[in-house]
Order: sequence, then structure tokens, then C-alpha cells
Amino acid sequence: MDERHGADGLADLFETQRGRLRAVAYRMLGSAAEADDAVQETWLRLGRSDVTGVANLPGWLTTVVSRICLDMLRTRAARREEFLSDEGALDRVPGHAVPTPEEEAVLVESVGRALLVVLDTLGPAERVAFVLHDTFAVPFDRIAPIVERSAVATKKLASRARLKVRGTPALPDAELARHRHVVEAFLDAARGGDLTALLAVLAPDVVRRAEAAALPVGALAEIRGAGAVARETVLLTRNAQVAAPALVNGRPGLIVAPHGRLLLALTLTVESDRVTAYDVIATPSRLRALDLAVLRD
Repeated sequence: MDERHGADGLADLFETQRGRLRAVAYRMLGSAAEADDAVQETWLRLGRSDVTGVANLPGWLTTVVSRICLDMLRTRAARREEFLSDEGALDRVPGHAVPTPEEEAVLVESVGRALLVVLDTLGPAERVAFVLHDTFAVPFDRIAPIVERSAVATKKLASRARLKVRGTPALPDAELARHRHVVEAFLDAARGGDLTALLAVLAPDVVRRAEAAALPVGALAEIRGAGAVARETVLLTRNAQVAAPALVNGRPGLIVAPHGRLLLALTLTVESDRVTAYDVIATPSRLRALDLAVLRD
């Protein structure tokens, strides 16, 4: 315990950093509840540590929460109790509260639904290195001990992660921009349940194909024609609310990701500025095989 401050003073110091620590943990873990668990454990470790000689307490706290997140990424299937060794202290964590669905939705949008999905495809060390350096500007020599690599190897980790996040478009820039505009128009119309706008962006003979896991009971695996596709899309507006544009196999597509976790992916074929076909992928093995990246502005 820091003798300069006492328990109350240390809690006040921690409180000034809690928002940043939660932001770091959320980007690493992609879950508001798990991020709060990591911040709680950081608080507990602070209370058990002698930090009288720590010149940079915010940096020390960032290192601690990052190491906790790295462990959690490596052992996600483990029980929650593994990360909280002192359950009686939970009530003493400054500002702790279980996030509501509304709060988690705000967090997802603040980070970016597509980015959370792509971050989930990275290895634990890659994710930690990328988040700390590219999002929070932590120098590589400070990240290196966290991921147990040299500074040079850590820089390579972040670079590899950055390439995955950005992806490699399969289209020239101008064509990519046009396709993106069509995909975003389709998503906007789907979110609003706007039948007229959907008909405007769908080709008259558009084909929608979907895997069984993506369909309501009784729905057809394939439907044809703008009218039929638009009507079905309006009925599935709820999915559109948790969808976002992404680069899917190098082309503009859509991911459906409630809570930032991938559920469905849509690959769209665009010709003459209209959607001529799209496939809905839901099988976990096929989703894992997709090359997903953030669709950059």
C-alpha cells in the first residue's frame, strides 16, 4: 500500500485512471464485463503492491491491466474466479458496476463493431501489442516486457496485427469506394426498414442465398427478385441494427456482430452500383475461414 496516500488516497488516484484502464481492457477483450473484471483485478493488485517507488503510476497500472488481459485472452474458457482472487473486495472497487446492455452497445459503437470483430481474429500477443501501440501510443520498449518479446519482435507483432486489421482490398480504390457506397446504402435502408430505399439499391434480379443457421424457421435458402429480397430484409431489420460494413475477402461486405462478436457475414456482389447478389454466411467454420478487415475511410 502506498504510505503517501493511504487506502482512500490510493482509491482516488486509481479512480482518475479507471476510465483509461477500462478503455484499454475493453479493446483487448471485446467484452465490457471482462474489461471490468480486468480493472477490478488491477485494483486488487494495486492494493497488494508497494508502489511508493513508482514514478509513473498510470504507466504501472496500464502495464498491470495489460498483463491481466493477456492472461485472460490466453485462458478465456477459464472460470471468472481465476481472475478475481479476492471476491470480498469487489464491493470496494471504485465505481464498479455490471454494464447494462445499453452501456455495452455504446462501448461497441465507440470502438467500432468491425474493429472488434477483426481484433478477435488476432493472437493474444498481437492484440495486446496493437491496442497498446496503435490506440494508446504506448512505446514498444514498454510493451515488450508485457508480451515477453524484444522491442523489435514486439514491433513486428504490432505491424502484423496492423496488416490484418487493415486488410488487402481486392479492388482498385475508386471501385472500392463505389462498392462501399452501395453496401452502406443497403445497410442504411435495412436499418430503417425502408422498402423504397432497398428497392433502389437492389438489382431487379438480385439473388439472396443463406445458410440454414442464418434463416428463420421456414425461410428459403435462396430467394430471387428485388421485391422478395427487400421484403425479407425489412423483416430482419433487427440484424441490421448490429451490422457494420467490413472488408470481407477483400471486398466491401457486412458483418452482423451483436456485442461485437461475429454472428453472420454477408458477401455482396455489386454491379452497376446495385447489389446483384449476396450470400449470408453463418457456419462457424466458414466464418473463421473468412478474411475480415476494417473497411477504411
